Amino acid sequence: MFTWNSYIAPWVYTLFFLVYAATIISCIVVVLSEKRNPIRSLAWVIALVFLPYVGWIFYIFFGRSFKSKRMISRHNKRKLLSRQPQTPREPYPDGLTPESMQLIKLASSMSGSQPMTVSALRIYTNGVRKFEDLKRDLSDAKHSINLQYYIFSDDALGQEIAAILMDKARKGVKVRVMYDHVGSFSARRRFFGKMRRAGVEAHPFFRVTFPQLANRINWRNHRKIVVIDDHIGYIGGMNIASRYVEGSSKHKVWRDTHLRVEGPIVASMLYSFSVDWNFLKHHCDITPIRPIPEPTEPETCFPAQLLTSGPTDRWASIALLFQRAILSARKCVYIQTPYFLPTEVLLNALQTAALSKVDVRVMIPERSDSNLLRLASYSYVTECLQAGIKVYLYKPGMLHAKTLIIDDEFSSVGSTNFDFRSFEQNFEGNLLLYDKQTNHDLKQQFFDDIRESVKLTYSIWTQRPRTIRFWESIVRLLSPIL
Repeated sequence: MFTWNSYIAPWVYTLFFLVYAATIISCIVVVLSEKRNPIRSLAWVIALVFLPYVGWIFYIFFGRSFKSKRMISRHNKRKLLSRQPQTPREPYPDGLTPESMQLIKLASSMSGSQPMTVSALRIYTNGVRKFEDLKRDLSDAKHSINLQYYIFSDDALGQEIAAILMDKARKGVKVRVMYDHVGSFSARRRFFGKMRRAGVEAHPFFRVTFPQLANRINWRNHRKIVVIDDHIGYIGGMNIASRYVEGSSKHKVWRDTHLRVEGPIVASMLYSFSVDWNFLKHHCDITPIRPIPEPTEPETCFPAQLLTSGPTDRWASIALLFQRAILSARKCVYIQTPYFLPTEVLLNALQTAALSKVDVRVMIPERSDSNLLRLASYSYVTECLQAGIKVYLYKPGMLHAKTLIIDDEFSSVGSTNFDFRSFEQNFEGNLLLYDKQTNHDLKQQFFDDIRESVKLTYSIWTQRPRTIRFWESIVRLLSPIL
């Protein structure tokens, strides 16, 4: 018996199949044309061909390249650059090592980041002191506040800082707030709405909405940068959340590292904020940089660079600089990171340094805030121990610091975790510091943390139950998208 359903169904299925096949083929063509790592390209091709629908969905969300996206127009870039100091004051002091000079040149070549002077520096290793100083500086602001965080929580600390920002906006201070939409998703919409009604310009980075969900959800702005009156800057790993001050139910301590800086280096931080703000607003409305005052009696004076990276950049700038810094090490490499999921190149660099008898130490939390990331991080420990890398598990609570310390002069503090997501998918920012005293202070803190950590040994580590090692291996396969 003839029915319209029996007549139409075969054509519908055939048309659907042809459309799907054309979509898969076009995705494969895009993957091949991007000239990625051959192993990664092959993995995506296999997923697209042999995992119908699932492979395509994963590719749409996690596989596409974002490098063709321009963060800022050439016109606006020239306009912002014209506002920066043209000649940094004594960026190359006598005694800077050849290794540091090479790192400065590398960072400059990749991102255009110029060495600028730090004239005052404070290092924070807990949220109490950091947020006390930040609230005081915000309250003292006279002209402008530019604040950017991955997480801006609607908790006691977040509300306290929001109240200061709203008060300053009502008094005529130009207040701009940029928060990551996914990172700050738990904050209620009215929390930011209240700030906007008070005159604060608050905007989410890459708001995740339909139909742009697949275009935006995988690329997050992880930077934590604050610039106050164009001459005080904050950068590091701490977000705006009460757990950095009070701890949390799972972790009594949130150990992190953050910096407060003054001097010409703040101009680089304002430029970074301006580029991200331009990306959100599609035009540059950051006020011109006023002359940056120098302290009458500088606490310190040394060169630094702000190095940013993100999925839109031509080069994976921070990953490449870390690789060069590790391979240039002659004495020591000390790393603190909440998540240790190194790329193959960086893992090889660490192993090469350790096998060359460089003192390589990696510190990660014993109890992470993510079980998946903990398992993935642990999957790399065996390879580290085999090469002679010393691995420590921080016991008091959540280790959220992101520091890299090389030999006696170079150190890096910022938002970059030692993992695939930070190196390849997130927008990150690190301050590169070329100073022996700063290196010494960070190194001293590292050894203070060692006293509260347990050192892993190969013989004991390899005795873990096979089921745990199995799950670590399975989760490791997901490392590039975790």
